[in-house]
Amino acid sequence: MQTKINSATKKPRANEKTSILAKAAVFSAIAYIVMLIEFPLPFAPAFLKLDFSDIPALIAAFAIHPVVGVLVQLVKNILHFITKTSTGGVGELGNFLVGASFVFVAGYIYRLNRTKKNALIGCIAATIVMTATAAIFNLLVLIPFYANIMPIETIVAMGSAITSKITDVNSLVLYGITPFNIFKGVVISGVTMYLYPKIRVLIK
Repeated sequence: MQTKINSATKKPRANEKTSILAKAAVFSAIAYIVMLIEFPLPFAPAFLKLDFSDIPALIAAFAIHPVVGVLVQLVKNILHFITKTSTGGVGELGNFLVGASFVFVAGYIYRLNRTKKNALIGCIAATIVMTATAAIFNLLVLIPFYANIMPIETIVAMGSAITSKITDVNSLVLYGITPFNIFKGVVISGVTMYLYPKIRVLIK
């Protein structure tokens, strides 16, 4: 009898893990496909392009668990690295770190109290963290990496074409990359908060 009881209690846990992995796989596939659709913004340097692949990851973080959102970001970038990378994985690493910081912070805060207000607070905090993460990664890793491929003056000039305030790497991050990520965080948050209540029941 004891064996039967243990089996009965373990089976739902196994099914739950399988369900979570299946959902994570679906969200990862959607995120990867959406990642392929990107477009520039008129106020951002040409090398920065907006895509909406963080939305499936953020929905997964809200609906399932923040770690699942991070997992979606990881799988999405691994798939992109295998099929379409042009940076030897450096761009994908940056996309993962920036995106993972965003969905984990937003998902974690929302998980503390699952209300619309807390979701909004989570998205605001996540946008701040994502923007800071992107600034640090670009300064320390991404821009130095691209400087090995093209002159740093050329990279800075892409920002100068948008605003005369950009004259060096630091101002490029401050006036080019930072506003881009703030805008991205606002857009991703807004779309997610609109979609999530409509599909939450289907996900669960």
